[in-house]
Amino acid sequence: MAGLLIAFFALTLALPAAAETYKPVRNKQQFMSLVEGKELRLALWQIRLELRPDGAIKGSALGWALNGRWEWQDGYFCRRMDWSGTEIPFNCQLVEVKGAHSVRFTVDRGTGDSAAFKLR
Repeated sequence: MAGLLIAFFALTLALPAAAETYKPVRNKQQFMSLVEGKELRLALWQIRLELRPDGAIKGSALGWALNGRWEWQDGYFCRRMDWSGTEIPFNCQLVEVKGAHSVRFTVDRGTGDSAAFKLR
């Protein structure tokens, strides 16, 4: 009986976290309210990015500089970057948010691969 109670409480505590899903970011104002003054981090590639209100992208990945420009177009985050001399081509991405600390970008207007960044 005690084991059943523990399992029940573990399940009920996990439900709110599991129920939280990514929600689309619809406009530039909402996007800026999430990222302005914060650093976006992706541990796997040691990516640290700052997305500035003037459209500049500054940061690093695997210890090398990453710079670029971004704009908001038709409900998508569109960017072009340079990673220490390697061009990262223009791409428009679906942006989604989960809670206050996770932002997910999905390339090709939401039809391609995704990467979830932590906001710090």
